[in-house]
Amino acid sequence: MPPAHTGAPVIPGASTPSFAEPAPAPKSAPAVAPAPAPPATAAPEGREPGRPGYRRMSLALFAAGLATFALLYSTQALLPAISAGFGVTAGQASWTVSAATGALALFVLPLSALSERFGRTRMMTWSMVVAVAVGLLVPFAPNLEWLVVLRAVQGAAIAGIPASAMAYLAEEVKPKALVGAIGLFVAGNSIGGMSGRLVTGWGAQLGGWRVGLLAVGLLSLACAAAFLVLLPRARFFRPASLNPRAVGRTVSGHLRDPLLLRLYGIGALFMTVFGAVYTVIGYRLVDEPFSLGQGVIGSIFLVYLVGTVSSAAAGQLVARTGRRGALYLAVTTTALGLLFSLAESLALILAGLVLITAGFFAGHAVASAAVSRTAKTGRAQASALYQSAYYLGSSAGGTLGALAYHSAGWAATVGIALLAVLGVVSITLYGSHAARAERRTMTAAAVAR
Repeated sequence: MPPAHTGAPVIPGASTPSFAEPAPAPKSAPAVAPAPAPPATAAPEGREPGRPGYRRMSLALFAAGLATFALLYSTQALLPAISAGFGVTAGQASWTVSAATGALALFVLPLSALSERFGRTRMMTWSMVVAVAVGLLVPFAPNLEWLVVLRAVQGAAIAGIPASAMAYLAEEVKPKALVGAIGLFVAGNSIGGMSGRLVTGWGAQLGGWRVGLLAVGLLSLACAAAFLVLLPRARFFRPASLNPRAVGRTVSGHLRDPLLLRLYGIGALFMTVFGAVYTVIGYRLVDEPFSLGQGVIGSIFLVYLVGTVSSAAAGQLVARTGRRGALYLAVTTTALGLLFSLAESLALILAGLVLITAGFFAGHAVASAAVSRTAKTGRAQASALYQSAYYLGSSAGGTLGALAYHSAGWAATVGIALLAVLGVVSITLYGSHAARAERRTMTAAAVAR
C-alpha cells in the first residue's frame, strides 16, 4: 500500500542546494528586477461551525440520513398490516426489514472500497438515486417474496451512504467538530426513522400499507433532491487504488485493532436492542389490551425526536464524561427503558421507548465517531466495518426479537435485548481495564527511562 501523502510540496527536478559563491553575471547583461513571487495560496481548512459550507454540508447529510432511515425501515411500522395482507407470521413479515438491513451489512464494505477510488460524494449520490428509485417500486410488490427481494436491493443500494458519509465527514471536518457533525448525521437518521414510520403508519390507516410505502418513497425523493443541491464538493479526498490486496490489508489491519473491534461489537449490540424493540413493538400495541390503530402506532415513533437530541448532544457528553463515561450513561438509559417497557401501562411503555431511543442514539453517535477518529488510514473501510456490524445487529435483533415474541411474548423480546445490553457493558468494562493497564505500562516505561 503506498505511503500516505504528507502534504509537503514536491518540486520536480529540485536538487540539493549548493553553498558555493555564485558566479557574477556578465557586465553586458541588463539589470532586470526579479519578478515578484506569486502570493501564497492558503490551504483549505477543515469545516467547522461558523465556517463557509458547514451549514450546507450539515443540511445535506441530515437529508441523506433522513432518507436512509426512512427507506431502510419503511416496512417496520407496517409489519402487522403486511402480516394481515399476505397472511404470514410476524417472523416471516420481519424479513422485509431484515432483508434490507442484512443486504446493507453485506454491501457496505465493497461499496466503501469503491468510494475510496471514485469519491465519497459520487458514491453517496448514486446510492441515493438507486435507493429512492427502488423505494418507488416497493409499494407495487405483488407478494411477500417480491417485497423481500426489492427490500434487499434497496438495502444494498443504501449501503453506499453511511460509510461514505462517515469518511466524508472525517476528511472534511476539523477533528474537534467531528463528533458534533456525525451527531447531526445520526440525528438525521433518527428523524428519518421517526418520519418514515409516522408517514407509513398514517398512510396505511388511510389507504393501506401500500399507500404508506408510496408516501415514504415520495418523502425520500424530496430528501434526495435536497442532498444533491446542498452537498459541497469534497476538498480533501484523494483517490486510492482499487487493488484488492491493498483493500484486504487495510481491512485486516482494522480487524486486528482491539479498540476498533470493541467499537464494532458495541455498535452491533446496541443495534440488536434497537432492532428487536422496534420490529416487535407494533405487534404488541396492535394486540390486546392496547388495540391501537396503525396510524396511532406510527405516531408513537415521534419518540425518535429524543434520539435526535441525544445524538446531536453526544459531542458535549463525551467532552464532559469521556467516551467510556458516555457509553456507560447510554447503556444504563437503554436498560432502564427496557425494564419500563415490561409494564402493562401504555404511559410506562412510552416512557420506556423514550429511554431506549435516547440511550441507543447517544451510544451509536459516540461509537461511530470513535471509529472515524481511531482509523488513521482507510477510514471508509473502518466505517464500513462498523456499519456492517451495526446492521447485522439490526437483522439479528429484528429476527430474534420477532421469533421470541411469537414464542413467548414481549418479555422474551426484552430478555434478548437485555442480553445485548449486558454485552455492551462487558465490552466497555474490558476497554476501561485495558486502558488502565496501558497507562500503567507507559508510566512504568517512562520511570525506567
